[in-house]
Amino acid sequence: MKNLRETCWDKAGHFFDLPDFLSWKATGVTARSLCSLVCKWTYSAEKGWDDSFWKMVGLEDFVADNYSKIGNQVLPPGASLGNGLTPEAARDLGLLPGIAVAASLIDAHAGGLGVIGADVRGHGLVCEGQPVTSRLAVICGTSSCHMGISKDPIFVPGVWGPYFSAMVPGFWLNEGGQSVTGKLIDHMVQGHAAFPELQAKATARCQSVYAYLNSHLDLIKKAQPVGFLTVDLHVWPDFHGNRSPLADLTLKGMVTGLTLSQDLDDLAILYLATVQAIALGTRFIKEAMEAAGHSISTLFLCGGLSKNPLFVQMHADITGMPVVLSQEVESVLVGAAILGACASGDFASVQEAMAKMSKVGKVVFPRQEDKKYYDKKYQVFLKLVEHQMEYLAIMNDD
Repeated sequence: MKNLRETCWDKAGHFFDLPDFLSWKATGVTARSLCSLVCKWTYSAEKGWDDSFWKMVGLEDFVADNYSKIGNQVLPPGASLGNGLTPEAARDLGLLPGIAVAASLIDAHAGGLGVIGADVRGHGLVCEGQPVTSRLAVICGTSSCHMGISKDPIFVPGVWGPYFSAMVPGFWLNEGGQSVTGKLIDHMVQGHAAFPELQAKATARCQSVYAYLNSHLDLIKKAQPVGFLTVDLHVWPDFHGNRSPLADLTLKGMVTGLTLSQDLDDLAILYLATVQAIALGTRFIKEAMEAAGHSISTLFLCGGLSKNPLFVQMHADITGMPVVLSQEVESVLVGAAILGACASGDFASVQEAMAKMSKVGKVVFPRQEDKKYYDKKYQVFLKLVEHQMEYLAIMNDD
């Protein structure tokens, strides 16, 4: 705005978040989704735009002409946009003009919508007799998001929100997160001296490196549960800072218990400890949400990491809660389909579409006999960040 005002800023007709840009390209309609505006653009579902904020940050241009550049028509996710696909968009996509297009969701929020409302009857889950607010959706890939909803607004320190109707209409959303999860696992595995050996052996078996590591852990665990291999190895996973619940971007990663070993066994155990650290981080976020007023009994996982059985089992064991996996592994697409089905009039509400279109694929229960071990791991996990703060205080002491 300051440096390219005439050549760039003044020529811009609209400013979109990605989901709204895509719906505009599909329909020609500039309406924005409540999800993207509330979660990312400081919009209030109750009060609308706050003129004082835009003026305070030097973007008062956005207030002009009834907010035309940032959105003066805001629709709930699933609302039908205009006349559906334009002829041009339909031609580009190989579809028919006029197909219904819905007001959108951010990708992770679509994943949460795609799993959190599944009909769980017949699976022996405690959440069957509880409201949908007892469920925590974890969308886990390169990074992870933890989506919890509530009937009333709950303010959780270090967790984004509450946002009204930003994922499920009529419910407040709290969004926790871990800045890197899948990326951290890749970083730890690929940076180990034994990674070339792992790659070669996995390729020879036509397996991914993670499928090979999971089977290798089963070989070396002997008589003990696989999780017990990390009794002396602990990881604090904030190599890219902490998003939730500490909201401290200065935090660093930590590993304690390293030896001189650089063989495949050592790599497998470091991988296991990293997966456990991510699950311990989920427990940390869940407990912060519960301390603020959420009541959570069941995890609903989706995303790339939910395809890794070790990652899923560690989340069940470490949180002490069952993990529900969707029948359709690409839950973000299910969430998008739910919105489309509402826009086309096939369902009267998002809640009805969620219950009909989300299906349970598998349920993974925690190994309750290992609870004491993981409670100890969690104590060490919390000590790691406590010690990191102490080290920082020592180094900054004049």
